[in-house]
Amino acid sequence: MAMVCLSDFEAYAKKYLPKIAWDYFAAGADDCTTRDENILAYKRIRFRPRMLRDVSMMDIRTKILGSEISFPVGIAPTGFHQLAWPDGEKSTARAARAMNTCYIASTYSTCTLEEISAAAPGGLRWFQLYIHRNRAASQQLVQQAEALGFQGLVLTADLPYTGKRRADVRNGFRLPPHMKVKNLEQAFEVCKMSLLDPSVTWNDIYWLRSLTCLPIIIKGILTREDAELAVRHGVQGIIVSNHGGRQLDEGPAAIDALVEVVEEVRGRVEVYVDGGIRKGSDVLKALALGAKCVFIGRPALWGLAYKGEEGLQDVLRILQDEFRLSMALAGCASVSEVGQHLVQFSKL
Repeated sequence: MAMVCLSDFEAYAKKYLPKIAWDYFAAGADDCTTRDENILAYKRIRFRPRMLRDVSMMDIRTKILGSEISFPVGIAPTGFHQLAWPDGEKSTARAARAMNTCYIASTYSTCTLEEISAAAPGGLRWFQLYIHRNRAASQQLVQQAEALGFQGLVLTADLPYTGKRRADVRNGFRLPPHMKVKNLEQAFEVCKMSLLDPSVTWNDIYWLRSLTCLPIIIKGILTREDAELAVRHGVQGIIVSNHGGRQLDEGPAAIDALVEVVEEVRGRVEVYVDGGIRKGSDVLKALALGAKCVFIGRPALWGLAYKGEEGLQDVLRILQDEFRLSMALAGCASVSEVGQHLVQFSKL
């Protein structure tokens, strides 16, 4: 079967992954309204393409926090990659390096930070952190990531408790016995996530700042009020995200929330978005609305399920080609030419 677009990888993953793994990756919270809205919201945005522009030479590169990436798509933090492919996060790291883009490794990886780092030396990697009740364990992870050459720290802010994902409850989801959450092997309960600290506040950004020199990016912001607080507390970046619709159901679609966050931030920090990216044209819409870069979650897992590192590279390459084509057809020869003039919201 020719893999032509991201939905081809989705269909493959759904067919061949064990049901419990597919359900875990696919799950949204409650009715999955927000999960589905993340995708539908992109369909309500229309282009205003410009004609007779010289697009014979295309430059789709961009920079995030000073590091150049080959195009504005990175890999979002998702857990348990060994459920999709035996080499797990090592394959993810290798694919990201091969495509010269950023990979955000999850606290809930099934490979250690050392293994991820060794798999793709020189790759651009950030580390995603959940703060746990055992602050010493969180501190150790942050400092280990910095020592291993990770270049950013991504604090996930939208998970004081785990959202209710009905499929996981029905399936009694647990990792298979041969898999471990390698960075937190001492004590871990997947379903209860009982180690998470629900008392985390904005002041904990100061605590993180005391532990590391890494730039801090905060993930899970959906409102102008929190965007302003993030800037005020000295973060270097914001990822507009609703956790792929896995946390509070019936919140805003990520791309809709992006607009008010960008408006509030006014260029003081870099803003990124994840959730619902399925085509290169979605990437262009997100950039037009002010995102510096987008991150993909589920599509990366579909690529892994297809052919590991090679499959994930295929997913990224398709997005890269589609993004380049969309930019050219919209009349932009470089990322710097993309702006809000390029899009309008559908009246429907």
